[in-house]
Amino acid sequence: MILDFLVLFFLFLMTVTFHEVSHGFMAYARGDRTAYERGRLTLNPFRHIDLFWTIVFPIFLLVATGGRFAIGMAKPVPVNFGNLRRMRLDKILVAVVGPLANLLFAWFLAVWFQVTGYSMLLYGVYLNLGLAFFNLIPIPPLDGSRILSGLLPSKLSRLLDDVEPFGFMIVLLLYMSGVLFALIMPPIHFCLRLFGLPPVLI
Repeated sequence: MILDFLVLFFLFLMTVTFHEVSHGFMAYARGDRTAYERGRLTLNPFRHIDLFWTIVFPIFLLVATGGRFAIGMAKPVPVNFGNLRRMRLDKILVAVVGPLANLLFAWFLAVWFQVTGYSMLLYGVYLNLGLAFFNLIPIPPLDGSRILSGLLPSKLSRLLDDVEPFGFMIVLLLYMSGVLFALIMPPIHFCLRLFGLPPVLI
């Protein structure tokens, strides 16, 4: 039991770490060295832990769902969008690689779950799919808002970015109303069917 918990906690830390490091590497590739200079281009998960998003928020969801569901995030990798070579396009690229990293990690864990049958790997798949599709919701500061901001005209993009101080409250309202699950569960279950895995039961 303790070993299972430690494995799952490690998978969660690597899930959020891969997500953030992928943002940093894409930003670095597109001309911004901020994450590199601040030591965030590392797979050491302790460099990416955020007190609220990595610890408090997942525990809140676990308690609220009776231990059936949790997602969380790491401390966002710093990106200076002004340093990017083609800001609008690169802003989208930097944002989209985080969810893509989690989809790839989910697929990797799904393969090993089917080989080993070890249930913690299945929960790792759930974590990665949850984080990927949660982050694609277009509410600042989630990745979906960065993607949408890069696609919108400048005026609308600035309006969307101005919502960021209220982002957490909007996410909380979506959760309390049930809209959050309505948004993320269909794509999660679609991927699970592709992987040949059982659905998440909430």
